[in-house]
Amino acid sequence: MNILERVGLKALHSFDPETAHGLSITALKKGLVPLPGAPVGGTRLATNLCGMEMANPIGLAAGFDKNAEVVNALSKAGFGFIEVGAATPRAQAGNPKPRLFRLTEQKAVINRFGFNNQGQDAIAERLAAARPITPVGINLGANKDSENRADDFVQVMRSCGPHVDFATVNVSSPNTEKLRDLQGAEALNSLLSGVIAARGEHAPNAKVLLKIAPDLSESELPEIAEVAKSVGIDAIIATNTTLSRDGIPSKWQDEAGGLSGAPLFEKSTRILAQLSKITNGEIPLVGVGGISSAQDAFAKIQAGGSAVQLYSALVYQGFSLVSDIAKGLDQLLEQNGFATVAEAIGSNRDAWL
Repeated sequence: MNILERVGLKALHSFDPETAHGLSITALKKGLVPLPGAPVGGTRLATNLCGMEMANPIGLAAGFDKNAEVVNALSKAGFGFIEVGAATPRAQAGNPKPRLFRLTEQKAVINRFGFNNQGQDAIAERLAAARPITPVGINLGANKDSENRADDFVQVMRSCGPHVDFATVNVSSPNTEKLRDLQGAEALNSLLSGVIAARGEHAPNAKVLLKIAPDLSESELPEIAEVAKSVGIDAIIATNTTLSRDGIPSKWQDEAGGLSGAPLFEKSTRILAQLSKITNGEIPLVGVGGISSAQDAFAKIQAGGSAVQLYSALVYQGFSLVSDIAKGLDQLLEQNGFATVAEAIGSNRDAWL
């Protein structure tokens, strides 16, 4: 992190978190954020995630660019791939403010946004006009007041799918009431089948990914994996934020919302490793949750991830972190005798089981 970035982050942290987030989007729009322009790459870092070619396996998780406002800029921030959204069919304001909280000492974040976004039409229009240099995905969501949430995912796929490389079915956000109920085998099968059918009609080149919660039981994971395999999901993202407050100071115990950042690392990595064992390499996995260093990214890959995503760590370390992680990961692969990312996938999985 250079001095300019350090000063910028300090200034942003003088504002409430949601205002700071809005200012960061504005800064990216205006070209005020120093960006590398291209991702760190090389033969060791080159990654193929379910057919998508990437310079490196470091991705941006959904939630930062909810409305696809800075797709081009983010694609030049060093990431191998980026994900925007979540998008819902109709624009919605989300939950009441305040709804975003920094847990600075824990390097964590709690959010309860509730899929606040400008709606699929506005987002699809921006995605159609974007010219990113990395693969881009859209996180599919459902309106809070929808009578048929499964159909909401299909609608967003139809609208935004033609303009992206992948679409993520997000049934794991804890901030929309009863959304996680869609992770049940029967409901999930119906939902995913509908999204994949919409993909076939409107976006045949887009991959379909599924994002799961870290709070699933060991008995629920095999059911989800079986459904994912049976309907032909291209990859699974493990995991979203957690409802757990283990290891969090008492002042935050009753703060509603999903917890992300460093405290989620071990929990999400165990889920990733368990899912890797269950799927036995049949479905590519993306590791998410608490990544803030090259060592963290390497651990996720060794636990079974073909690629990784991060977001919360950017709040504390800025965009230079992305290139730092990619460079550090390249070194770790070399030091441990791996010629490619693919060789390292699952190489230390049993340590997490």
